[in-house]
Amino acid sequence: MVTLLFIILLVLFLINVPIAIALGLASVIIFALQGNIPLVTLPQRMFAALDSFPLMAAPFFILAGKLMEHGGISQRIVDFAKSLVGQLKGGLANVSIVSCMIFAALSGSASATTAAVGAILIAAMVKEGYSRPFASAVQAAGGTTGIVIPPSVPMVLYGVSAGVSVSALFIAGILPGLLIGLSLMLTASILSHLRGYGAATTGTSLAQMWRAFKRSFLAMLMPVIILGGIYGGIFTPTEASVVAVVYGFLIGWLVYKQLNLKVLRKILVESVVTSSVILFIIATASLFGMILTREQVPQSVASWFIDSPLSPALILLLINVLLLVVGTFMETIASIIILTPILLPVVTSLGMDPIHFGIIMVVNLSIGLITPPVGVCLFVASQVGKSKYETVVRAVLPFLLMMMINLLVITFIPEISLGLLKFTD
Repeated sequence: MVTLLFIILLVLFLINVPIAIALGLASVIIFALQGNIPLVTLPQRMFAALDSFPLMAAPFFILAGKLMEHGGISQRIVDFAKSLVGQLKGGLANVSIVSCMIFAALSGSASATTAAVGAILIAAMVKEGYSRPFASAVQAAGGTTGIVIPPSVPMVLYGVSAGVSVSALFIAGILPGLLIGLSLMLTASILSHLRGYGAATTGTSLAQMWRAFKRSFLAMLMPVIILGGIYGGIFTPTEASVVAVVYGFLIGWLVYKQLNLKVLRKILVESVVTSSVILFIIATASLFGMILTREQVPQSVASWFIDSPLSPALILLLINVLLLVVGTFMETIASIIILTPILLPVVTSLGMDPIHFGIIMVVNLSIGLITPPVGVCLFVASQVGKSKYETVVRAVLPFLLMMMINLLVITFIPEISLGLLKFTD
């Protein structure tokens, strides 16, 4: 039955059936053929999968990210980043990545990060002499930090799927996110130097940096409040997501005055659509996971790896390859929901901490955001930057290579992910 399940799923994918519907339809067909479970119980199972307090954080962080995107915060973040690194060789490329890192700590979404910062900086980079495909590629690569630097919607979903602390995942994502961001900046600087992009400018004075910081202070305060509140035990990640929504709304409406009824309507519609898609995938994936559990697929996969003559290091490499391939063809949220129950028993049998594996999975799938054919950040950056998709794909390859190097480092040096957790125990 498991083989038939995957065959049906593959056929549905090939004929472009949406992932959520494909998961649900394939599962219902298998349950109907088995005939040992009343189909009336399946909607109850789907509802139970969504009846989770930690899961509520996902739609609220999505809404908070939309408020950040449309509430006037993006420009202030860009101005502050420009005051920090704009004077370097290839300065605007570095400004783009630093802005993405800061916005990532507000939104928890890669596509929102790419769109919000790219709408400002891609055109500015082109005006300063960068090629349009390179400017779009820098933005796409920088946008991937949106799901690695906390808060992160995929981390919330992994935490729910794996039954681990979302707060611990957020703490574990800080150093990997910084590592990826700094290495992308290094790559952008080297390429800018080799290609003569963005001549270095005169240094920014402390007074200019201070003015930019004051102008962006309320925006920069948001991650301090949200992450500080979580790590300080003041509120849970779910409660933090609600605080983020309220704070983002008040800043965008009362302070920056960028929000009005028309903009709010657009924000709410986009947030509802995005959240509905994610929650529908989770609901139908619960049926898919129910079949895998009944057929003991996770246990069989774990036993195969344990009994195989492969070394733990080689097994981890194979798992990384699998995640990279899956991330290339499947959306991040669906990949986490489907693969976590299968792969988690394997890595825990090897002695890997589930928190560490969660970071590895998120970093893997963030690479999928800039890998064709389903590279979401590539599509967003090419659309915002008005570049041909194939030219952006070619331009992003050096950044893709750097992220794969980062993945190996994060995989085989657990302290990068787990080091900060030792100070919070």
